[in-house]
Amino acid sequence: MSKAEHFWFSILSSCKTLKSLQKVQAFVIKTGSDSDPLVAGKLLLHCAVHLSDALDYAGHLLRYIPNPDSFMYNAIIRGFSDSESPQNSISTFSLMLRGLGSPDSFSLAFSLKSTANMKCFRAGVQLHCQSVMRGLDTHLFVGTTLISMYAECGCVEFAEKVFDEIPHPNIVTWNALLTAFFRRGDVEGAERVFNSMPAKSLTSYNLMLGGYTKLGEFVFARRVFDEMPMRDDISWSTLIVGLAQHGYFDEALGYFRSLHKVGMRPNEVSLTGVLSACAHAGALEFAKILHGFIEKLGLICITPINNALMDTYSKCGNVDMARLVFQRMPGKKSIVSWTSMITGLAMQGYGEEALALFHEMEESGITPDGVTFISILYACSHAGLVEQGCEIFDRMTKVYGIKPAIEHYGCMVDLYGRAGELLKAYNFVNQMPIPPTDIIWRTLLGACSFHVNVKLAEQVKKHLSEMDPNNSGDHVLLSNIYAVAGQWKDVATVRRSMDELKLKKTPGWSMIEVDKITYTFIAGVKQDGVTKEAYEKLTEIMLRLRVEGGYVPEVVNVLHDIEDEEKEDAVVAHSEKLAVAFGMARLGDQSKMVRIVKNLRVCKDCHNVMKLISKVYKLEIMLRDRSRFHSFKNGSCSCRDYW
Repeated sequence: MSKAEHFWFSILSSCKTLKSLQKVQAFVIKTGSDSDPLVAGKLLLHCAVHLSDALDYAGHLLRYIPNPDSFMYNAIIRGFSDSESPQNSISTFSLMLRGLGSPDSFSLAFSLKSTANMKCFRAGVQLHCQSVMRGLDTHLFVGTTLISMYAECGCVEFAEKVFDEIPHPNIVTWNALLTAFFRRGDVEGAERVFNSMPAKSLTSYNLMLGGYTKLGEFVFARRVFDEMPMRDDISWSTLIVGLAQHGYFDEALGYFRSLHKVGMRPNEVSLTGVLSACAHAGALEFAKILHGFIEKLGLICITPINNALMDTYSKCGNVDMARLVFQRMPGKKSIVSWTSMITGLAMQGYGEEALALFHEMEESGITPDGVTFISILYACSHAGLVEQGCEIFDRMTKVYGIKPAIEHYGCMVDLYGRAGELLKAYNFVNQMPIPPTDIIWRTLLGACSFHVNVKLAEQVKKHLSEMDPNNSGDHVLLSNIYAVAGQWKDVATVRRSMDELKLKKTPGWSMIEVDKITYTFIAGVKQDGVTKEAYEKLTEIMLRLRVEGGYVPEVVNVLHDIEDEEKEDAVVAHSEKLAVAFGMARLGDQSKMVRIVKNLRVCKDCHNVMKLISKVYKLEIMLRDRSRFHSFKNGSCSCRDYW
């Protein structure tokens, strides 16, 4: 390498932005150094791989280089292989074939990586043929990437055949095959590969650990963890996050303590992963303990962890703690921080406060993005702020120049639909500049169901039948609308159609955390002791509600919400009632609050029961259904019966 080349390499390596690189490029051209293949190649590589926003510019530069060599092509192929546009890697490979006609192992490996990311089996097979033609299919680098490509495309048999043809597979190749079997969920195949490995690396053990935890095989996961000759932060994170994601919060906490005892610190990935699992399960108590760990370890200054804490507290129904985390965040808040807080307020029905925070964000100099607008439109729809929601939608396009995505249109349909302005919602869908998806029509059908508009529901269902004829929820919603309207012949017709298509309703389930253990209840399931305990307590509760609260079951509304439960006639046995009853039985009179997570929309009968329990038993109930939070206190709900 000449002194001039060394100089340019040093200067290019210091470039952190596209703008600074373009200045260096101007000097390169001025001095005539752009004719040096090494300098031109380094310039392309830095653009394509080391700068986050310069990949397209790198592709543009390649077209203007008179005779690009394989290194230059490979730099672009490599850059696109890890990008959001991996198909451009394949087109660059094709360009290379026409220009040079002789791709090397790097060209093929990075192109195969792109097909793996796209899960494009056809392109992968074509590249496999190219590698065979050039005798590179048994090359370690190419062969290993072929195994990964076939695994991503779901063809483990092909991956195993490629492996068998590699004369001397190394540890990376063995690990690729191990991953392939776990991707298919083939535990026995993965174990066979693991036991056949001539040598095992830490990565091999971590792959086994990750495969077992993902599949919920914790007996085997613990065994692998115990047998590991050494462990790194990935080992600990994999097991802890896996346990939390499957609801074993107490055990996850135990491993957190063990991690601390051996002198290791939980990393950002493990903490955000476990917090995400807490958010999903509504495990507030465990989240609080994690928060204490984070404070104690001095990790509270990390912005992504703060964002995860806010999201967790919001989804666990404790918006006050989410506010506190937001207010105490050190330094400048990111767009994710603002959006997380707005979303938390939106889920709780604090539409006006969410709007105020949105305007505060604008005043602070943070420019809202598309995700922020989804959150604020969601807040408006759930708080009935139709006029404000329309203004926000207009500002998004006219002030910020953000082109609405399908999610933004969905929020607007939901905004009109929840407010009962069904005709406006229908006209809005028909005037959309992009084709409405089945989710858009389903949102409108749900609004028709809530407001019992039979005529419009039938029109909407026709669109859904064309797009997704086998969706059981659509049939059930239409059946509910007919039932509430008393059109029993139409109900029977829809039910016969469901039987003919062999469609089944989605069962309703609810989760509750008691003493850092999560319990799940499914309507109609009575086999185990936990469920029996819940039924016994629920019988006692319902009797007291009839006597002291004047409870009368809303049979019509149960029909309206039939998709939320497995049995139409089991009005008392809905899963959220069982979860609340179990929580009351286990926690006793000392408890002032129970928190429930439900997978479907809460029905009107259950909504009324929760209000009565909160009044008669002086118990606060926080229930998160599939779209929002309901905070029941002293006989009323935070949603103001608007959901």
